[in-house]
Amino acid sequence: MILRRIPLATGKCATVLLLAGTVLILVATQRSFEYDEAYSVFVTSPAPRPRWPENVFRVGDVRGFFHLHAGPAAIAAALRATDVHPPLYFWALGAWRAVVGDGLVGMRLLSILFALCALALVGAIARRAELPPVPAMLLTLGSYGFAYTATVARGFALAQALALLGVLLALRAEQRRAAAVAAGAGVAFGTAMLANYLAAFVAAAALGWLALAAWGRPRIWLAAWAGFAIALPPALWFFLAQRNSRTGQFPPFHLLGAVRRLALFGAADLLGGLPEYAEGPGRIALEAVLALLLALLALAVARVWRRIGTPGARLLLLASAAAPAAGLLLLGAVFGNTPVELRYLCFATPFAALLLAGALAWRRWLLGPLLAVQAVSIAGLATQPATMQPFRAVARAAFRQAGPDGVILAPLGNDGVGAVGPLLAELPDAARVLLIPAGAEAVRLGALPPGTHAVLAPLGVDEASRAVSAALAAAVPGIGPEPRTIIIEMPASAR
Repeated sequence: MILRRIPLATGKCATVLLLAGTVLILVATQRSFEYDEAYSVFVTSPAPRPRWPENVFRVGDVRGFFHLHAGPAAIAAALRATDVHPPLYFWALGAWRAVVGDGLVGMRLLSILFALCALALVGAIARRAELPPVPAMLLTLGSYGFAYTATVARGFALAQALALLGVLLALRAEQRRAAAVAAGAGVAFGTAMLANYLAAFVAAAALGWLALAAWGRPRIWLAAWAGFAIALPPALWFFLAQRNSRTGQFPPFHLLGAVRRLALFGAADLLGGLPEYAEGPGRIALEAVLALLLALLALAVARVWRRIGTPGARLLLLASAAAPAAGLLLLGAVFGNTPVELRYLCFATPFAALLLAGALAWRRWLLGPLLAVQAVSIAGLATQPATMQPFRAVARAAFRQAGPDGVILAPLGNDGVGAVGPLLAELPDAARVLLIPAGAEAVRLGALPPGTHAVLAPLGVDEASRAVSAALAAAVPGIGPEPRTIIIEMPASAR
């Protein structure tokens, strides 16, 4: 009897959440350990910058570094000293690791749980905005940017869920004229910013919309801004200590180049990188098909704009969808760089999906092809090497060629975390490794006995690792800077 009272749409939304959990777990189990995930592990440990051995060592001898846990105060101190992110997600991850352990999939499950909360909130926003909830949830799940950030051990999924909660509460506050709900929206946005600073773009757009929509009722929008302001002091306490910690991370700012990157990554965020899986004429054909699909989607939204949900809701969703790109463009102009990456645009994905769901309710023939393209894109996310970082493939190839008696030569990378952590995590305990910092290639190679069976694992994932690979190519015949694994028999002359 109870089940019969559940609305059909609610049952379908629950089915979408079940599907989402299955898909995201499958993706999480197939993908390699990533560069940024190493920072997540070590910033929640007592050694955010581990001191790796300078000589050849067995991976099993350093595995303990991956199983150390730190408390909230130590995590906060490590973030202020070594990173560029706020603390909320890392506090959550530290507590999560203490419960579920330190396995890669186990850590990623936390992001998947946050992503499922985000999907549920997409459905709730759709119902309140008078949009079809099931298509909105499916289009969000199928978006490459959403699925990717939902399956990595980083703070994007948590920040996205909190930002969606803020949008839902802002919409309710405006419709119900409730100052308490508006204050809750502000707190949600502020908390989202403490999970990822970039969530502030969506917060600014939504709070600006609420101020305009409720201008004649200042107690509502002032309550929202007051709730948001609570998070500003702790956010500034972290940000001001971190603001100069990653200079040179992005290329210099050029307006046309930044706009082009925003367009490319915005399209990839929705449809994935399908052209990356093909070459020659096949790639050109895929690019043409995807460009046509994007044009049709944009036209569909424009043609039925006034019929997409309620008037206030569609303006809120449009502002929230456009805010991440506009914010990144403004950020780049102010700081003179181009901080545009696909994952940074993930905050726009649910709002774009909600608008598309509303538009495609009037152009239903487009919904099937779009979902089909997204399904292929998510399959590629789980299976295609072009979508993954190289650590798992390189580790397997290197150990297969080196065996337990050979030595794997690996660049130390910029700081001994992003390049080294994922490689060691993917190698078996029996692997023997020699880490080579930039500028120390000759010294480290000279310490190897003549005739050593060595395998190069050239990762090239940051500036220092690329420099080491190039130096090794110059020092030892047969080694190239490409991301591939080559056996070299170390002769006495190489010492």
